[in-house]
Amino acid sequence: TKNTQWTHPRTGKKKRVSGDLPFGWERCIDKNTGKVIYVDHENRRTTYTDPRLAFAVEEKEHVNDYRQRFDASSTALQVLHGRDLNGKVALITGANAGIGFETARSLAKHGCTVIFACRNLAAAEDAIGQIRDEKVSAGDNCIAIYLDLNSLSFVIQFANTVKSKYDRIDMLILTA
Repeated sequence: TKNTQWTHPRTGKKKRVSGDLPFGWERCIDKNTGKVIYVDHENRRTTYTDPRLAFAVEEKEHVNDYRQRFDASSTALQVLHGRDLNGKVALITGANAGIGFETARSLAKHGCTVIFACRNLAAAEDAIGQIRDEKVSAGDNCIAIYLDLNSLSFVIQFANTVKSKYDRIDMLILTA
């Protein structure tokens, strides 16, 4: 990805803007003016302002400089804000409740395909239904597959099922 760096005129602090546009955004050329425009497909808006400017990251002057962006009260949606996870595949054990569910919900809302690896398929389908109620396309990115970690034969069966449906797993999140 490309990076753009600039120095703030008043404070002198250096900022870096990454090359990835936030989820749902597209860079286009206006046919009438020839200028670059940015289209937000999620909210159906168009702007001349690059949305990545809202996510500029401050460059460190020294190796020991550290600024904490997130803490114990940060939510998964806050951590993923502005990320485009289209094309990524996440496998989450225990995704039907608790931290696993919130993680799955956040990843799915950002375009990630989420595999719910759960013992209780009814609860997993209910959780996927909740995600679908919030955002239809996010629920469509979710699939529930039976996994009982107490039985090696079920784990092997699960692994074979996942290998037959997906060519890779980008994220493995173990919350069960």
